[in-house]
Amino acid sequence: MTGRTAPRPTDRRSLGLMLLLTALGAVLVLTAVGRVWARGVVTGLDGGRLEISATGSTLTGLPGGLALVALAAAVAVFAVRGKGRTAIGVLTVLAGAGAAAGAVLGADDTAGLHTEAARKLALADAHAQGITHSLWPWVALAGGLLLALAGLLTVRAGRHWPAMGARYEAPTRKAAAKPSAANSPADLWKALDRGEDPTG
Repeated sequence: MTGRTAPRPTDRRSLGLMLLLTALGAVLVLTAVGRVWARGVVTGLDGGRLEISATGSTLTGLPGGLALVALAAAVAVFAVRGKGRTAIGVLTVLAGAGAAAGAVLGADDTAGLHTEAARKLALADAHAQGITHSLWPWVALAGGLLLALAGLLTVRAGRHWPAMGARYEAPTRKAAAKPSAANSPADLWKALDRGEDPTG
């Protein structure tokens, strides 16, 4: 007996829900930032009009980066206990909230599209016109909120979740201590005759 209580079914369900929320939230954010968030046109020196667009990751790197942080935190949950899990939960909440905030800020961003226009024409003062925005920033916002919800769930219920098995943990002094009853060579030979490993 190790003295640890077995995880309750409700604990496993809440752990599964946290993993689901994290995975779904991260997929939404990472998918959204790879899509076009803003489109526009820019007029060249010859009077021609050139269509330009910018993805979410072009406009802001915040949502995508923080989604990866939340994914890493979900994996780290299994390696820690107690206050460590609470800290990871808080980190996930902050990552989700930051991803959501980045999505909101990027939803009506025009500076990034102006930068893209200047890059396309190689003119520092080029500006995009007729700018339109897609719904992908709001998908990223939803993903960020799901990540924050996963973090809140970790803070609330994480201390009851199972951790990695004992074989992955450092041995305790009691477990590391070898029994001294079978130290004589005769005892070692008897153990070998019985098919046992005397060094185990």
